[in-house]
Amino acid sequence: MSFRIGTAGWSIASHHAERFPGQGFVLERYAERFSCVEVNSCFYRPHRPTTWTRWASIVPPGFRFAVKMPRTITHERKLRDCGSLVARLLDETSGLGEKLAVLLVQLPPSLSYQSGVAEDFFLELTAATPARIVCEPRHASWFETAPGHLLARLEIARVAADPARVPAAAVPGGWRGLSYWRLHGSPVIYRSPYSAEQLDHYAALLAREHAAAEPPWCIFDNTAAAAATGDALALCERLSSLDGRAF
Repeated sequence: MSFRIGTAGWSIASHHAERFPGQGFVLERYAERFSCVEVNSCFYRPHRPTTWTRWASIVPPGFRFAVKMPRTITHERKLRDCGSLVARLLDETSGLGEKLAVLLVQLPPSLSYQSGVAEDFFLELTAATPARIVCEPRHASWFETAPGHLLARLEIARVAADPARVPAAAVPGGWRGLSYWRLHGSPVIYRSPYSAEQLDHYAALLAREHAAAEPPWCIFDNTAAAAATGDALALCERLSSLDGRAF
């Protein structure tokens, strides 16, 4: 079994620095321990193409990036008339090459499912990139039968999130060829570390995905109080004990 375990961003808390030895850039040191990262900063502002190219150049060949789509697409345009914005993002990130593995589409809590809008957007997006698409909806209407069928048909994985806004949000959905967990921290979102029991639970869930088409991902987004790095390391240790290769 193989897994992709990482964090949102690649900050390394000082109390974990000894686990990331070396003198290189922080991303270089991070990539020696983990095989993926989720880039959230581009949700707020674009990065220069040279920045993406540089990041790709300092990580190992097998390292992979997940890129969160800009809020101009998801929160301002709300998936409508986004062709030029999508093209801009894909052009900016082209320097990642095959290391761009996933595009994350996190939707605002207020955005309900509208079949025509969703299908038009995701059809255009999947045609524009070879990267896998994962969607994190947060309105209850996205967890009904029709949206699940649409995502499955277009090979778009629905994120499993914690905390979950509705019970179905806690488990992967949509296309089941890829499972993607985003763990935001619980009980205090973005801050709380996960307990040993919770990490055992997620290790078991990821291990069950070994038959999927692609390695399951788990991204820790509880970065506000520097909990993500420790949680990711601890989850890797649990998965390694299952005779898999976890990062």
